[in-house]
Amino acid sequence: MNLGTYITRSSTFWPQREALICGERRLTYGELERVTNRLASALIGRGLAPGQAVATYAGNCAQAVETEMTLSKSGLVRVPISPRLSVDEVAHILDDADVRVLFVDGERIAAARAALERASVDCLLVDYGNQEALGYGELLAEGSEEVVAVEVDQHDAAVLNFTSGSTGKLKAAVQTHGNRLANMRKRMMSSDSTPSAPECYLAAGPITHAPGMPLLALLASGATVVVLPRWDAELFLATVEAERISATFLVPTMLGMLLAHPKTATADLTSLRSLHVGGAPVSPQRLREAVAAFGPIVMQGYGQVETTSGITVLTREDVLAGTTTDPDLLLSCGRPVFDTEIRVVDEAGTALPAGSIGEVIARGPDCVTAYWHEPELSAETFKDGWVHTGDLGHLREDGYLFIVDRKKDMIISGGYNVYCSEVEAVLYAHPALAEACVVGVPDEKWGEAVKAVVVRRPGAEVDEDEIVGFCAERLARVKKPRSVEFVDALPVNRNGKIDRRAVRARHWTGAERRVL
Repeated sequence: MNLGTYITRSSTFWPQREALICGERRLTYGELERVTNRLASALIGRGLAPGQAVATYAGNCAQAVETEMTLSKSGLVRVPISPRLSVDEVAHILDDADVRVLFVDGERIAAARAALERASVDCLLVDYGNQEALGYGELLAEGSEEVVAVEVDQHDAAVLNFTSGSTGKLKAAVQTHGNRLANMRKRMMSSDSTPSAPECYLAAGPITHAPGMPLLALLASGATVVVLPRWDAELFLATVEAERISATFLVPTMLGMLLAHPKTATADLTSLRSLHVGGAPVSPQRLREAVAAFGPIVMQGYGQVETTSGITVLTREDVLAGTTTDPDLLLSCGRPVFDTEIRVVDEAGTALPAGSIGEVIARGPDCVTAYWHEPELSAETFKDGWVHTGDLGHLREDGYLFIVDRKKDMIISGGYNVYCSEVEAVLYAHPALAEACVVGVPDEKWGEAVKAVVVRRPGAEVDEDEIVGFCAERLARVKKPRSVEFVDALPVNRNGKIDRRAVRARHWTGAERRVL
């Protein structure tokens, strides 16, 4: 098998259709085919063999997408490195994955050189900006436009996706070619686009993460992929208007910025058919605001690096029903997608009945079976064909999944379990609050106490007593915040999600026990 053949097929079907747009760089399918063949043959010509690792360390750019498609064609293992990682973290990845080629953009060239000095790999540095080291253009000139399609086995590694998750330790989920094919199949089976009305997708967030996950499936189906060079709400709105974007993916933080932007109300967003929210929990109030602002096109999904793609989806129809007839649906992340199975289990792995809270586990052909060089962690996470997500949730009788918290984020106060997401959903319903993060803090009497750290909306005035009272009317006594802290902004992690670990950590400094 070779996933790159789908790019070749698309270039045969639609050679003049635009495939990839980022800033001034615009490529048709014919041009994308020629570029990826050149790059693949150049890498092979320099001695790279199937199964060897090639990394990208860059912000959003067309060249990073070209490289991804190239690696599929040449049977090489892709290692996407988040542009927000530190030099030491990059060096660790280079060593751990034994990276042979590192593609880098101009903004990170100095950091890449520093990482290579600290790493012990023999690695070729390629500069997308063609300013230093070996230029991307120079490497392309070494290759041929003859079609490249190196045969691989479906169980071979395709992507080493390094993530710190909630532990802070970098680990790589090994996504195989079979996993990526299943991801592509799932995306295409659930898409409402057709070759006669191709989708125009906007990758608004980092393509090293969830916004970039559907790119191969999109390019295999004749869609146009538009990559936003950087996240900016105004640039997002202008791009949707100019390129007539039909679908996009946003994390809740981005959605909040859009809803607060004054130009959102007047922008021409009529081309949008699907606005997918994911990557982190989103509050019911935020979903209601999104439907009011954008119409009945909002959907939500749930997945992890370990599942390669989304495992559940709350469809546009579900979200709309949640704003009208079934409000509980807005607390759900949906039902399983296509060929994915999910269960909620107890500590012994026994499936629990509907309504009972336990750990969410998932299985399917897109689910990973191992971490790279982490046998103990692999044994803990991947059991009997199931991915143990580390998320706590429950199922409704009709199959909808409700995530209540990460196992490690749950607050235990006076022996009672308090789920941060439940309290945050109430906080987001307060009209004066823009963002909220709930954590457990040390308490001599209760062990942990519920603390809310919140950001006011511009111009809003609200104090701690009002927030606590608001929550007390809507939550059990044990769940209401015992303290509220007002901040100008909440910390975010490399993926743009609110960093609960960072919020919590400063309250446990010097404590005898850390709940992290």
